[in-house]
Amino acid sequence: MDVFAEMKSEGYEQLVFCHEPSCGYFGIIAIHDTTLGPALGGTRFWQYAGTDQAVTDALRLARGMTYKAAAAGLNLGGGKAVIIGDNRRVDREALFRAHGRFVDSLGGRYITAEDIGTSPADMEFVRRETDHVAGLQNLSGDPSPVTGYGVYVGMKACARQRWGSDSLSGRTVLVQGAGKVAVSLCRYLHREGAKLVLTDIDTAKLKAAVEEFGARAVGVDAIYDEPGDIYAPCALGATVNDDTLPRLKVEVIAGAANNQLAEERHGTELEQRGLLYAPDFVINSGGLINVYGELEHWPQERAQRKAQEIYDAILKVFAIAARDGIPSFQAADRLAEERIAAVVGLSKMWRGGRG
Repeated sequence: MDVFAEMKSEGYEQLVFCHEPSCGYFGIIAIHDTTLGPALGGTRFWQYAGTDQAVTDALRLARGMTYKAAAAGLNLGGGKAVIIGDNRRVDREALFRAHGRFVDSLGGRYITAEDIGTSPADMEFVRRETDHVAGLQNLSGDPSPVTGYGVYVGMKACARQRWGSDSLSGRTVLVQGAGKVAVSLCRYLHREGAKLVLTDIDTAKLKAAVEEFGARAVGVDAIYDEPGDIYAPCALGATVNDDTLPRLKVEVIAGAANNQLAEERHGTELEQRGLLYAPDFVINSGGLINVYGELEHWPQERAQRKAQEIYDAILKVFAIAARDGIPSFQAADRLAEERIAAVVGLSKMWRGGRG
């Protein structure tokens, strides 16, 4: 892998390789862009097959965070960290304190948080070595309610775009997943009078959600064949793919899952088939907003008010798509890029100081 060629092609600022032999810590920190503010992104703990795979993951995820923060209107850049190893190991303090020291060495250019394989308890170990960490216990709290609310208002924006009204009353929504974010989303949909069809691999979670919302349960694979208005992927990624796309009997795709398109070409095919797609990193940015609120010491209510802006962001995506004649997944990138470019283009100002 030609790391410098990859960094140059996508505009990465920094890639840091970290090693602490005493505890077997191997980490990588990627910073994509800090035009709008310090890079924020979680730390992923994973047993990668090799260094190239870990580098690729860190770079890809860091770039995604830049776009997510920019589209959400946050004063943050994009970064990501990965720790290479078995995330089931129980001796975690030294490992994460070592990670915290490397995060601290960047002087605030990168702020970390939890991600796959890590937890708020791990971030407490990181906190012993650096202030540049979020997602701590008893601070911002569970991001699921804010994320679910953001998906809900984004879905309402989709309804407005597709049907001329943002009301979801009477609409049939196929929700894939019954985890915390999905349940939070379902609460808002249920209150508004939407008809819910649910699925999940966890039968206990599915049963509880069905009972709470008066929903109908279907098999994990059967969700793609159900007729409805909106498909809301809220579990695994890549569920819009060659197998599922021809089977979908909906008009809108709007959900909380990351990386919903198996490949970019599937976003183009959605456009060709006339399905309205809410790009995932825009509609599911409530979790990032929640963490940003922690950094800014916002009360939870303010974070939820900020998530309300996802409604307008989704409509901006559709407006850019119409303006430029491109699919919505490309328009979402353009929304983020235009905000970054606007800040880069600001005229320089003399701020005074000592001569």
